[in-house]
Amino acid sequence: MTKLDTFESVFKAADKPVFSYQPLVIGRVLLITDLSQVEADGALARVREFLGAIDRAEIHWSAAPGEAFGDTGQLLELVEAAQPDLIVTYRHLHSNAWNWPFSLGEHLDVLTQATSTPVLVVPHPDAKHALPHSVRNTDRVMAITDHLAGESHLVNTALAFTRPGGTCWLTHVESAPTFERYMASISRIPAIETEVARETIEAQLLKEPHDFIRSCRTVIEAEGLRVKIEEIVTMGHRLTEYEQLIQEHKVDLLVLYTKDEDQLAMHGLAYPLAVELRQIPLLLL
Repeated sequence: MTKLDTFESVFKAADKPVFSYQPLVIGRVLLITDLSQVEADGALARVREFLGAIDRAEIHWSAAPGEAFGDTGQLLELVEAAQPDLIVTYRHLHSNAWNWPFSLGEHLDVLTQATSTPVLVVPHPDAKHALPHSVRNTDRVMAITDHLAGESHLVNTALAFTRPGGTCWLTHVESAPTFERYMASISRIPAIETEVARETIEAQLLKEPHDFIRSCRTVIEAEGLRVKIEEIVTMGHRLTEYEQLIQEHKVDLLVLYTKDEDQLAMHGLAYPLAVELRQIPLLLL
């Protein structure tokens, strides 16, 4: 390695993304259901209790009953007219397909991708899938991503939904199968020492989210936020790891990205997580 390469590597290592705190602003919350108006209003009261961390006097809460829309086009028109900052709903609106764990339902599938509004997906009211601690409060929130460093918006959102005095887990799970595939290629290059590459690359991949979480803690303490930050940075099979982490820590709300600039479908791991994790609320950004 030349001196120029060494200098460039040191310079890049010092150029770390840091957390930027920005309070989340929510003015309007819309609950979308397939219930009668009376039942929808009752559900809205329970949602407000669950989301006590964000409930403010200035927030306008409303509930749309099932009769407010008949197809997905009408649903999108309803959302456009309401202009909510947060949508709350559940899987399989106007459908009994919640009996089978294979999809989100056509309304939710389109809603998550066709609007820029975050969607909070709660367990279906008839399915009885919710865990005992689910949909009560948000004192145990987890933000998940495959690239945590620099994701201030994800962290800010998770913080906003964490009840004061609660815990917010910031997690980064590096894909072990992907890492091993690259290492298999590296092992075939004589000029690169395989074991050295394995150790240094793995260390660097995990160091970046570690450093970012450290900057999160520093800023959060300076802001005086009453939220405890826990760190989970590891390597493994992502879906399996997340399922275990959620059960182990009895997570009340999972916060994750779902949109992908390069495709219409839901981002990467988001779809299988959204389909399979039916027991707790998911905030899909």
